[in-house]
Amino acid sequence: METSFDVAIVGAGIAGLAHALAAARRGMRVVVFERDAQANGASIRNFGFITVTGQQRGECWRRAMRSRDIWADVAPLAGIDILHRGLVVAARHKEAEAVLEAFQHTEAAAGCRLLSPREAQTHTPHLRADNLRCALWSPHELRVESRTAIPRLAAWLADAHGVVFHYGTLVKNITMPAIDTTAGRFAAEAVVICPGDDFLTLYQERIAAYKPVKCRLQMLRVDAGGIRLGAAVMSDLGLVRYLGYAELPEAAALRAVLEREAGDALANGIHLIAVQSADGTLVVGDSHHYGATVPPFASSAVESLILAEFSAVIDAPRIEVTERWTGIYASAPDRLMFVDAPEPNVRISMITSGTGASTSFAIAEEVIDGLLG
Repeated sequence: METSFDVAIVGAGIAGLAHALAAARRGMRVVVFERDAQANGASIRNFGFITVTGQQRGECWRRAMRSRDIWADVAPLAGIDILHRGLVVAARHKEAEAVLEAFQHTEAAAGCRLLSPREAQTHTPHLRADNLRCALWSPHELRVESRTAIPRLAAWLADAHGVVFHYGTLVKNITMPAIDTTAGRFAAEAVVICPGDDFLTLYQERIAAYKPVKCRLQMLRVDAGGIRLGAAVMSDLGLVRYLGYAELPEAAALRAVLEREAGDALANGIHLIAVQSADGTLVVGDSHHYGATVPPFASSAVESLILAEFSAVIDAPRIEVTERWTGIYASAPDRLMFVDAPEPNVRISMITSGTGASTSFAIAEEVIDGLLG
């Protein structure tokens, strides 16, 4: 068994795989350690939605654009289907329309356009007409099925780039260049730790300095009677959550309206995303609850709020929930991500905003370039 590598990655979620790809593309011999026997965390429990439009303007938006391009490059090579492209944000309030109009004047609106209600329904026929004021169309987004995309990406990294994976293997300690694991001792010239929501196993004092907490989501799979969306769908609630919109001055008036009309949804961190799977079912969500430890119990009241927002935006002949699950990711109060250097050749790379699928590939390029020079 080979035990010496150029780069070791701790964690085989999307962040870990992105760092493995970035290192392998630079000709490095790469090993990945994953404590679970298979992909099981936030990376397979999300929407599989690579979100560009609506990300915070500047660095995050640029990273999302770059990560989208890498997804588009590697998906066909790894046998990952792009299930649909683009995003429709349906605005039901005049204040939401004002936010979208203001957004159109920012650099992050490149390639996007506002649709009239008629144009929006032509594009996405199942949008409700009775309260639709306008919609934003973005061509940038991609949708993959995350629960299959992550293992396929890992398999492709092994086959095409020679990345070595050790699943069911806990990294217990790092004293460079030695890496002590439950599968024995390995050595690497550089290490990147992508711990997800594990704040304690490695370099806990360094991670604690960023004050991360855990964020729990509620997610649903819905049989909506065979409707076809053709793109991801969001609603007004997303305009006060996604920072690319929420940081615009016009968002304050929308938030005031939503606090009066949808206070329970805001209190539970709900915003609507609906994406479609190959079998026609929809992945619908989500909610956000925060804490040092978040309870595992899903709430029927929160589920009802999510489905109420779905029904207010999308006209479906039926809504049958066929699957329910929760996901947990790391969240920080004052940053979307961080990279920490506890040792000269060691980096901790943690995304603290739920944007792993959308930004990991670009972050990984930056980290590997900085680490390897």
